[in-house]
Amino acid sequence: MADTSQRTGDYLGMELTLDPFDIENVPFFDYLSQGELRLQRNPENGLMRYPPTSRCPFSGKTDHEWTKVEPVGTVYSYTEVHHAIQPAFQAHTPYMVLMVELDVQRGQPGEHDGIRMMGNLVTPDGEMAPPDLVARTGIGSRMRMVFKPIGTGMAMPCWTLDETVDQPSPWRYPQE
Repeated sequence: MADTSQRTGDYLGMELTLDPFDIENVPFFDYLSQGELRLQRNPENGLMRYPPTSRCPFSGKTDHEWTKVEPVGTVYSYTEVHHAIQPAFQAHTPYMVLMVELDVQRGQPGEHDGIRMMGNLVTPDGEMAPPDLVARTGIGSRMRMVFKPIGTGMAMPCWTLDETVDQPSPWRYPQE
């Protein structure tokens, strides 16, 4: 019998829940909690999709297999927050929310397509990034995913600078 209990996690003091009947996201978070990034891949056309969905956006088919992918990519866009509205984030300002384009499937199925995932900028051990790390991260920075445990069977996908590669000089929005 399938586990029908609701999962809860804690991220910076905020309670997060995952309903067991959220059939697209439960496996995604299971893999994250195991330190793996897996995406749904359509076996017919070979294309992956994110976020998890019930149908392939390219073919409309429901068939899929969970495929392990390398959790690395490039900052596509970002926002730098200096005035946090959410109380849990106030102690961490300035902080960054990144949109990272994964290396896998970049430019597919068309030249402007790719898999892009949001997440906070963190240190390699999963703590919110200090101001000096925020200041040296921007569009073009090379990132790797950090799987921040937040509860049983749950991890938050976050991003840190990939220190195994030479970092480009990132583009950053002008500061006032």
